[in-house]
Amino acid sequence: MAKKRSGEGPTVTRQAAKFLGVSVLSGAVLAGLALPAIGAMGLAAKESVEGFDEIPANLKTPPLSQRTTILDAQGGEIAKVYSRDRTVVPLSQISPYMRKAIVAIEDARFYEHGAVDLKGVLRALNKNAQSGGVSEGASTLTQQYVKNVFVEEAGDDPAKVAVATQQTIGRKVKELKYAIQVEKELGKERILNNYLNITFFGQQSYGVEAAAQRYFSKRAKDLTLDESALLAGIVQSPSRFDPVNAPKEATKRRNIVLQRMAETKNITPAEAAAAQAKPLKLKVSRPKSGCITAVNGAGFFCDYVREVFLQDPVFGKTKEARAKRWNQGGMTIRTTLDPQTQKSVQKSITDHVYQSDPVATAVSIVEPGTGKVLGMGQSRPYGFGEFQTQINLSADKAMSGSNFGFQTGSTFKPILAAAALEEGISPNKVYSSPYQMPYPDEVETCGRPWKNGGGAMVSNENRSEVGPYGMREATGKSVNTYFIQMIGDIGVCPVTKMATKLGLKPASGAKIDQVPSIALGTQGMSPLKMAAAYAAFANGGKYCTPVLIGSATGPNGKSLNVPKSHCSRAMSEETADTVNTLLKGVVEDGTGKEAGLSGRDSAGKTGTTDERKAAWFVGYTPNMAGAVWVGGSGKDVEMEGITIGGQYHDKVYGGDTPGPIWRDAMAGALEGKPAPTFDTVAIAEPEKPKGSDKGGRGKPNKPNKPGKNKPWPRFSIPPGVIGGNDGR
Repeated sequence: MAKKRSGEGPTVTRQAAKFLGVSVLSGAVLAGLALPAIGAMGLAAKESVEGFDEIPANLKTPPLSQRTTILDAQGGEIAKVYSRDRTVVPLSQISPYMRKAIVAIEDARFYEHGAVDLKGVLRALNKNAQSGGVSEGASTLTQQYVKNVFVEEAGDDPAKVAVATQQTIGRKVKELKYAIQVEKELGKERILNNYLNITFFGQQSYGVEAAAQRYFSKRAKDLTLDESALLAGIVQSPSRFDPVNAPKEATKRRNIVLQRMAETKNITPAEAAAAQAKPLKLKVSRPKSGCITAVNGAGFFCDYVREVFLQDPVFGKTKEARAKRWNQGGMTIRTTLDPQTQKSVQKSITDHVYQSDPVATAVSIVEPGTGKVLGMGQSRPYGFGEFQTQINLSADKAMSGSNFGFQTGSTFKPILAAAALEEGISPNKVYSSPYQMPYPDEVETCGRPWKNGGGAMVSNENRSEVGPYGMREATGKSVNTYFIQMIGDIGVCPVTKMATKLGLKPASGAKIDQVPSIALGTQGMSPLKMAAAYAAFANGGKYCTPVLIGSATGPNGKSLNVPKSHCSRAMSEETADTVNTLLKGVVEDGTGKEAGLSGRDSAGKTGTTDERKAAWFVGYTPNMAGAVWVGGSGKDVEMEGITIGGQYHDKVYGGDTPGPIWRDAMAGALEGKPAPTFDTVAIAEPEKPKGSDKGGRGKPNKPNKPGKNKPWPRFSIPPGVIGGNDGR
């Protein structure tokens, strides 16, 4: 047995024997070493080799997580998102100084040994014994690479990371076996390349390319000698040698690397001395990750793209698979966002509503016929500070939007009108539409009839709004009692079915209530869904589901499948043309006059809810449809006696606040684009009634449909009509 001097630690020989017994010996067979299996050391070796043989032969290397770049429709960058900031580059795109520096300081004999460096182990043991601690490690670059693979595979799971980095014989044995496999399969150059791309360099940067950008704002291929030495020195302890927060320690470490490079004859002593004399010259680029960095106010559009990726099965069969794929990144996602439209949306928002106002606005613009979302913005930016939010006010709850959406007010009336037209109601249909009236006693639904057991009443915005009215005038003036009488005639079920065909459902994810008050917009919807629904009117009655992703490629450059818009007929062309005619009148001489566009056809509808807690304008041209909502964000705000965007409002209406936002956003978005016209129908003025009508609940007889630009049959008010009305 080896002797030990009094007062001294174990001899170098004993340190070596102990280390070999518990670590290297575990893989000694693979390294070609023949050590006697005697005593306790031999037993340890035997047990370790048995465990070693049970380890799978192939190391499964996960794809390295990288940045994903999100682009607009023209290829301009919206944002970069990543769980780990990394850009994988080939060895040819890494400075030769960097390659030499990392080898010199981490594994000087890298090109001379196999997966295990016995000389390095003995050297480390000797130095550690002399220092009384652990001053030098013995892992080769290959072993370090394998360890990093384990860490990468663990992702952000703390428990898995702990297992991947635990200091146990079992982990070391596994690391050794895989290191041998990697040496055989990859070779030295690929191992070095992989190592430089996978390792952590601090400051949220993974891989040498991200590190070069972070600390020096340059490419890895352009790193100088002193810069390369600095980065190589960080690897041992990214926090201790952080040049941003610990420049003195980082400088000392850099100089050690330079000295080591001179000792290994990678550079001359003179080169080392010259580089050591240089001060740190950092040019730090702060991490810019996530949708919070998106340009032109597209943060919430960017976030919606992420939600689509995480929720749509086209990107993976399970939620876990999609999340893993997103976190691995390395993708390029080209979206449908039109930069001209987005800039116009954002300018209109900032012109009309201030970030610090007591209310907020949200705007979404969709392309009819394709479902492409061309623009999305809001006055409360994406963020965590005051007057910022992470809630996408344009989206449903399931897509990180408002929990309940926002009551749509009278912007829901065109959906009712479309349902009524499909049921055979003529646009010349006249109801008496008094200022105030009770809801019908009983209204048919998709289930049991709704009954007005409590004597609920409905009234118009102004006492002067008293019928009789036909559909065009009632739509233009937004007469509530007219539309309540209409839903009393056709029932609730055709309306909810039409809404479903147009992709509308409450933002909460619930079903639309089977009650006649839905005619007045009592359900909470999202601006994006309202814009897409109105786009169907512009598209001849065909509804197309909204899409935000045009194409995508993976880390290997191969195309990925992406969600497609699905178009289906929601109503006949005649019905769509009739609605176009009705809503064109709204912006020409109705409640939406302030939203009208000059020089091109436009149509739309205003909406204001009870107590003015929300105001809307939803409108469209033949080539774009947009929705604007204004209201309290996070809490209800009654918009009376209120200043918005520096302008005082006695009372906010859908036409006087959301309307101009829509007008300016659409005008800029459409500038330079074609100005097609709507197909319309001729709607005759209603004949004046001689009596009144109570408006029955039965289905009306369906008249023949008119042809394009032909008048509907003229109808007069039946006896006994009592009427309905609407807010602005």
